[in-house]
Amino acid sequence: MYIHDIHILYYFFMGLLGLAVGQLTDWMSIRMSAHKPIISKDFIKDYATKIKINYKYIYVTAVIYILMLFTFGWSIDLIKYLIITPLLISAFAIDYKEQIIPNRLTLLLFEIGLVFAFIGGTVNLSFLLDKLLGLVIGGGIFLIITVIGGMIAGKEAMGFGDVKLMGALGIVFGAYNIVIISILSFLLAAIISIILIATKKKKSNEYIPFGPFIVIATFMVIIIPQNFMLIALLKIFTLGTYKL
Repeated sequence: MYIHDIHILYYFFMGLLGLAVGQLTDWMSIRMSAHKPIISKDFIKDYATKIKINYKYIYVTAVIYILMLFTFGWSIDLIKYLIITPLLISAFAIDYKEQIIPNRLTLLLFEIGLVFAFIGGTVNLSFLLDKLLGLVIGGGIFLIITVIGGMIAGKEAMGFGDVKLMGALGIVFGAYNIVIISILSFLLAAIISIILIATKKKKSNEYIPFGPFIVIATFMVIIIPQNFMLIALLKIFTLGTYKL
């Protein structure tokens, strides 16, 4: 049986790979948030006996890996997104729990994006320029918001970890997609924050980490077709009046 010209067994093995990577991601999130090295000779012993395993992240990684294979097939984009997925999930987990995005995580994401940008740039220079422009736009938008928001509110409106994360994502996704990620992340943050405050899960003056919204928006851009995403955003911001 084939799905998108790929045998179903490959989806099964991709799911198994996702489960294994998900366990590594869970460990990486724990170690990074504790400012400890990821590679440890006692990895298996500590993870199995001392750590409370978060199965949600493991299963989510497996599902995302299967969706990646379905969406991109066997391609260089598949390889790139399989590599950055554990980093994105770790950024979500750490920022949600600790309200911080480790520098070494965003630096690693930046380095991966830079490698793929230069690989593509050897064939098409405009590809490389688009990725570099994405770096400037992604980091620049959030830096401006952070500085202006801090001046107006008298306190940090957004963490610099978010600025660095968006800069790293900019070089991975390029100018167009980083703008879409920015719009989606603010839209998600507004909707979910209103729901949390309305249901009294959060207070209006309580800090809500922004990193998880960036990560969710990023996965939406990866998995959802670009044309569908653009039409959906146009429908939202025109209050449904936009017509094809």
